[in-house]
Amino acid sequence: MNVLVVHNFYQQSGGEDQVFEAEVSQLRRSGLNVSTYTVSNEAIDDAGKLRVAAQTVWNPQSARALAKIVRSDEIDVVHFHNTFPLISPAAYAAVRSEGAAVVQTLHNYRLVCANGLLFRDGHVCEDCVGRFLPTPAIRHACYRDSRAGSAVVATMLATHRALGTYRRDVDMYLTLTDFARAKLIESGLPADRMLVKPNFLSDDPGVGTGDGGYALFVGRLSPEKGLDTLLAAWRRLGQDLPLRIVGDGPLEEDVRRAALEVPGVTLLGRQQRAGVLELMKGARLLVFPSECYETFGMTVVEAFAAGLPVVASDIGSAGSLVDPGVTGLRFRSGDADDLVRQVHALLGDADAHARMRREARRTFETLYTPEVGVRKLRDVYEQVVSSRGRRLGRVPHATT
Repeated sequence: MNVLVVHNFYQQSGGEDQVFEAEVSQLRRSGLNVSTYTVSNEAIDDAGKLRVAAQTVWNPQSARALAKIVRSDEIDVVHFHNTFPLISPAAYAAVRSEGAAVVQTLHNYRLVCANGLLFRDGHVCEDCVGRFLPTPAIRHACYRDSRAGSAVVATMLATHRALGTYRRDVDMYLTLTDFARAKLIESGLPADRMLVKPNFLSDDPGVGTGDGGYALFVGRLSPEKGLDTLLAAWRRLGQDLPLRIVGDGPLEEDVRRAALEVPGVTLLGRQQRAGVLELMKGARLLVFPSECYETFGMTVVEAFAAGLPVVASDIGSAGSLVDPGVTGLRFRSGDADDLVRQVHALLGDADAHARMRREARRTFETLYTPEVGVRKLRDVYEQVVSSRGRRLGRVPHATT
């Protein structure tokens, strides 16, 4: 099987970029013939605003380039990760017209929401869910606090909804959790072409000892991550359980000041991934207090790999990854008092804590290893290529 994996890199490397690279590497190791087509948002600085806006809605150059690759390399399936903003959804029809099946991983809520988060002004926002033209996004300047930028994204969404692109030109959407799948179906995407395929963890850190005597937060220091709730809880917990905070972001100075005031709180700033995993191996629990609809929670998966129980807010996909009483506990999103109660409950029962450590590791081994992830991807590819071949009356290339 010949697979082409497509991705628009962000200016600042993030989780989507890492997932793209990890999946390409593991698919190649599994024996598939995998090629890539990538662009980077670094190119935005050299292009005019009007040109970038037009390409966001419809980029004929990328569409032609991808169609040429599909034709010349006899590509069976094109797997898109991110098309925003420099590739555009026009690429789907272009590669499909050459006979390739189309798979799109939905790493965020961009097909529903201009900022991709379903979050604004400090709270969950679903104002654009189910709307043909997402005008609230323009009114609230949801994309980078810009009404002009938000209008471009809204135009992209409305244009391709009107053309039927999202319903006609994608053979299979991959979402990362059941929660994200349900929310995207609610927005109008086809339920019969929406499968759940979680991200996997490429490098197994191994099980830690959990004897470091501290709790851990790892994430971007931004409002949607629940930092206010976290710090409010640790004003009561800090004397008994130190908290180490890893990450940077727009709230970094606020967190730094709080760390000076709240006993037991230490801000470590941005850390290399190897260092983060070592911190996870020594921690007693991971706190995941997000107050937005996370599409996934790779930090939660990394914690599971280290045998680290997670106390997560009960909102969005990240909360749904945690099985209460099995791999950790959940607390009411935004409720610092409930977070305190759940941390006390987890640490107050040594046998339950030990059991959760074992179950967290078992969950990683069952669901989130590269072997499991690649097997699911190959199954999806074979399914869509077979279905596409039947519609076209063609026989797909043999798989290895």
